[in-house]
Amino acid sequence: MDKYKLNDGVEIPSIGLGTWQSEKSDAYRATLAAIACGYRHIDTAYAYENEDAVGRAVKDCALSRDQIFIGTKLPSHIKSYDGAKEYLELSLKALGTDYVDLYMIHAPWPWIAPGTDCTEGNIEAFRAMIDMKAEGKIRTVGVSNFNGEQIDSIIAATGVTPSVNQIRFFIGNTQQPIYEYCQKKGILVEAYSPLATGKMGEVDKIGEMAAKYGVSFAKICIAYCLQKGTLPLPKSVTPARIAENFEVGVVISDEDIAVLDGIKGLFPRPYRS
Repeated sequence: MDKYKLNDGVEIPSIGLGTWQSEKSDAYRATLAAIACGYRHIDTAYAYENEDAVGRAVKDCALSRDQIFIGTKLPSHIKSYDGAKEYLELSLKALGTDYVDLYMIHAPWPWIAPGTDCTEGNIEAFRAMIDMKAEGKIRTVGVSNFNGEQIDSIIAATGVTPSVNQIRFFIGNTQQPIYEYCQKKGILVEAYSPLATGKMGEVDKIGEMAAKYGVSFAKICIAYCLQKGTLPLPKSVTPARIAENFEVGVVISDEDIAVLDGIKGLFPRPYRS
């Protein structure tokens, strides 16, 4: 499996299984199916309430823990040093592991209070994550749903650049300002909802592109994310689709990438992940 090298030297598999909105039983089966067909990267979060199912699947699969990259997230409302430490321990217990490969602040503000200035709380939570990385409980630290100004405040206060920013990213809605910021800063963009929770199948231009290449619309969407240097996290609980999303098998021409770049304004409502 191809990997990206993060800004701290940690390697991360270039496609991950998303588990947002997956019930425990579905998350367990999907994780097992994903590992069986080649995935080595699973994304979850405390807020998804399925960390225990993901952890159980990793334990029950035929591979050792160090062969699976697990990313999880600090709840959006936890904005303190001690809180970050406490909730990592809760995630580790749920996952049944001594460490996570990637730990992210789930959002710059609580989901129930979007727009709140949590600069100091984010800095304190990130300081705790840096310290827990030094303790060996986290391999690499990141953020999710942050903009450039919010990341800059963390860098200025801690001297550490997050390795990852997980954001909503798909054809027609690539959040270009933060995407370009992350590229300049050497921060890997993880693309959640790369299929726009399945809505990309409704877009005629993407259907036409898929027909041109003889593949599914999902493969076009995932290939696009990869060719943009992002890390797609497609979510499915269906084994056949999980396998299809992993076996991309298509390279989109530069000309056709430009066509896809020209699609704008798709599904502008932000997704919570």
